[in-house]
Amino acid sequence: MDFLMSGLAACGACLFTNPLEVVKTRMQLQGELQAHGSYQRHYRNVFHAFITIGKVDGLAALQKGLGPALLYQFLMNGIRLGTYGLAETGGYLHTAEGTLNPARSAAAGAIAGVIGAYLGSPIYMVKTHLQAQAASEIAVGYQYKHQIFPPQSWKVALAAAMVSGIAVVLAMTPFDVACTRVYNQPTDTQGKGLMYRGILDALLQTARTEGIFGMYKGIGASYFRLGPHTILSLFFWDQLRILYYTYVK
Repeated sequence: MDFLMSGLAACGACLFTNPLEVVKTRMQLQGELQAHGSYQRHYRNVFHAFITIGKVDGLAALQKGLGPALLYQFLMNGIRLGTYGLAETGGYLHTAEGTLNPARSAAAGAIAGVIGAYLGSPIYMVKTHLQAQAASEIAVGYQYKHQIFPPQSWKVALAAAMVSGIAVVLAMTPFDVACTRVYNQPTDTQGKGLMYRGILDALLQTARTEGIFGMYKGIGASYFRLGPHTILSLFFWDQLRILYYTYVK
């Protein structure tokens, strides 16, 4: 559970921080092995880079490499935080007296970080290649011509649906847990709930007594249920639109 929770949390954050990763990658490749002042600066600062990429490459370019980035975050942080969480739960980080041992904690963090970084490195390389891709007038660094999916491929809709499924599960699982508990609670003779007054009361009670993890109970099952549902819904919707515009208009 630690692996899944930490991986999904990192993916949720990545949806918002990936544009900054695109900007960072481009700025780090700008002027590669060239003396200062001898090259054209396409990106003067972070804000200028945002505007330039959005104007020339399009707003969607600010999310380039999102697929590999999500996979990298899930794998690296899932392993790193999950492994550390297992070590902490197993009591390996504490002394016989129950106090935290700084040396063991540092060693566990270092080992978990090395494993996560090693396994995630190939995915990070692909992510970097995709995020560096740009129109010729603002291109920096070597331009790999990777193309994950051909234009109008059903795989584009499939990948987009998988990403949106993660976001939906992260946002909706606490409400789903509360809703399930409200519906399943015992009632009095008048049908009034005996445990919760409503959704918000269920959320507050769950958070207060079970903590944040209690609000995300069943998140794995939710994704494996919601993920395919979202994927198939968006996939069929996209394919029906293609058929409509191909044969009707």
